Amino acid sequence: MYRLMKPLFFQADPEKVHHFVVKNLKWFNDHFPLGKAILRSSFDINVKGLEREVFGIKFRNPVGLAAGFDKNGEYIEALSNLGFGFIEVGTVTPLPQPGNDLPRMFRLPADAALINRMGFNNKGVDTLAERLRLLKQKAPEIVVGGNIGKNKNTPNEEAVNDYIKCFDRLHEVVDYFVVNVSSPNTPGLRELQEKEPLKQLLNKLQERNLLNTVQRPILLKIAPDLTNEQLDDIIAIVKETGIAGVIATNTTIDRTGLYSTGPQVKEAGGLSGKPLTKRSTEVIRYLAEKSGRAFPIIGVGGIHSPEDAKEKIAAGAALVQLYTGFIYEGPGIVKRICKALL
Repeated sequence: MYRLMKPLFFQADPEKVHHFVVKNLKWFNDHFPLGKAILRSSFDINVKGLEREVFGIKFRNPVGLAAGFDKNGEYIEALSNLGFGFIEVGTVTPLPQPGNDLPRMFRLPADAALINRMGFNNKGVDTLAERLRLLKQKAPEIVVGGNIGKNKNTPNEEAVNDYIKCFDRLHEVVDYFVVNVSSPNTPGLRELQEKEPLKQLLNKLQERNLLNTVQRPILLKIAPDLTNEQLDDIIAIVKETGIAGVIATNTTIDRTGLYSTGPQVKEAGGLSGKPLTKRSTEVIRYLAEKSGRAFPIIGVGGIHSPEDAKEKIAAGAALVQLYTGFIYEGPGIVKRICKALL
């Protein structure tokens, strides 16, 4: 079915298609007779052998949906019924913001890739928190991660306050947190990956964490464009601050080796998809080997097949996440990866 629809989808604007598909998926899940059952029987695989326990959380399988797909937590139940073991929502900011000007997402079909410069468009942390509160009452078994960021207009020297606001507001309704300082689409954000500001930010969040009866795992999402020296700093910071782990990697600003031609290749933004497969795996392997596997890694970037997922896990990832591969390969990829991992 997806193979028949994909050529039609790829004729239209990527962002419009995204909204059309997820809204119809939600309607089918919520309102179509036996919709949930049809989705589960078609795409889900619920087998004990796929379960993983990572940073104190039990995942029914190790294949998750990366942040950015469901920024406002509107489609979690329906997406979970496609077989994902966990769903990461956001990136969310304290205040609602529209993101960057349209168009801001571009397909590179020759490379099975996307370029996006969304710019943390979201409805704000209060809206997300209320939606997740209702979800936890209805479907507490779904593992949800909260990916948090800063508002565009917040200067970097005040950024820690934005992260704390999101952390405090979501603490009761998410299972783990992801600190996003690696998106290339918010001006100056990647400067927060530098050693001292990053250490300060993570230490502040850990202090907030300890104020709660239940502590949530905090993960750091990093860029694939970091040097080995910067990755060494990341390892040291993770150990020093005691955060739970790392997500490797976000999108890249590198455009080396693309097959695609034309104006879209020159669009500003983060590149995701197959061009990222090798580099993200290299980063995972480097972090795992250099740290002596001292902390869990969630592998993301260019997973378009079961083999790609297995490579990430062999390199040192405890869990994996999809985004662009999910768009190019369709929802069946989750089940195919899970079967291969069995």
